[in-house]
Order: sequence, then structure tokens, then C-alpha cells
Amino acid sequence: MNASFISRLKQRLTEPLHGRNAQQKMAPSFRPDLQETENTAKAGVLLLLYPNPTELYLVFIKRTEYPGVHSAQISFPGGKFERSDNDLIHTAIRETQEEIGVDPSDIDILGKLSPLYIPVSEMKVYPTVAFTPQQPTFKIAPDEVDYIIEEPLDNLLKSNITKTKPYDDHKYTGTIPYYDIQGNHVWGATAMILSEFMEAIKSAI
Repeated sequence: MNASFISRLKQRLTEPLHGRNAQQKMAPSFRPDLQETENTAKAGVLLLLYPNPTELYLVFIKRTEYPGVHSAQISFPGGKFERSDNDLIHTAIRETQEEIGVDPSDIDILGKLSPLYIPVSEMKVYPTVAFTPQQPTFKIAPDEVDYIIEEPLDNLLKSNITKTKPYDDHKYTGTIPYYDIQGNHVWGATAMILSEFMEAIKSAI
């Protein structure tokens, strides 16, 4: 995968996306089919591609433990929209700089994926896809990020990383599809966003 692939991916992201159909492939069986409300907050996340050193990689973060529904989960860098943000792309870039130290001037925006409403946190997430031509020197914010996961894009195309597991937290019972990435279980909203992203990747190869 090289510059021509990045160009094709950028073009693909201007075309109609797979949206809900792709997202639902990785949705937990018990996920409520709810719509956003007037209390729904907005957030931006960044799917950042980069060479390491020549093969393309995608970065994930493991969030620290905190009193919240997404504590210690694997996610993309990102966070809530703030009034000082120009838009949700700016939110994603700002949060990426704050959480893992990537210089915004190095980031080339390729496009956007479909927004995803997360009922459990009353949040609507807007994913942005970006590329940096140099491998970033990551600097983790330890109060927000436990560690980062750098995953080759080719590995994400392998079918054997998609698995399922039972789930029961006394409120919800069912099965969860997840991506097994270096022993980390990537599930929920992050897996649903990644599912749509991988459909775009496949059609750009």
C-alpha cells in the first residue's frame, strides 16, 4: 500500500459509505436500537494511518480506568466537542494531539465515516480518517491513555481477527462480536466504526 492507495482511499471516502449496514456487522446482539435525543453530546475520533516505516499502520489507544462506561476500553483517539473547536474534525485532531502527541500540522484529512450514536453514553461519534506521511513520535497523556496499539493495516484485513464472545453484566446478556488485535478485544462503537472503515479500505485496494 502506497501513495496511490492513499489517493484511492481519499476518493472512496467522497463516495457513498456503507454506513449502518457495515456498522451493524460488529454490533453487540443486545445493542438497543435507539435514536439520539436532545441531550445527546457530540464527539470526534480520528482513524490515523501512517507508515511504519513503509507498511501502513492504524493506531488505537487503551483508555485508562475511570468512573465511566468506556473505562479501560480500546478506542480511537478522540473526545467530546468543545465550544472552542471549529468543527468535529478539529475536535478529533485536538484530542489526538492531547492524548498521543501527534502534531496537527502533520495530519492530512482523507475524509469522514458515518456518525454513530452510542446509547449507553448518550453520545454521537463523528469519525474522521487521516494520514500522516511520517511515523509519528507518540507521546501518551498518562491520565487519559494507558497504552497505544499500532496495528498493520494488512492484519486488519484478515478474517481470523473477527471473533465473538458471550456477555452478561446483569443488565445486558448476549453475544459480542469483536476484533482480536494483539490480544486486545476491540468491540462496541470502536468495532462498529472500524467495520465501516475496513469496507472502505477493501474497496480502495
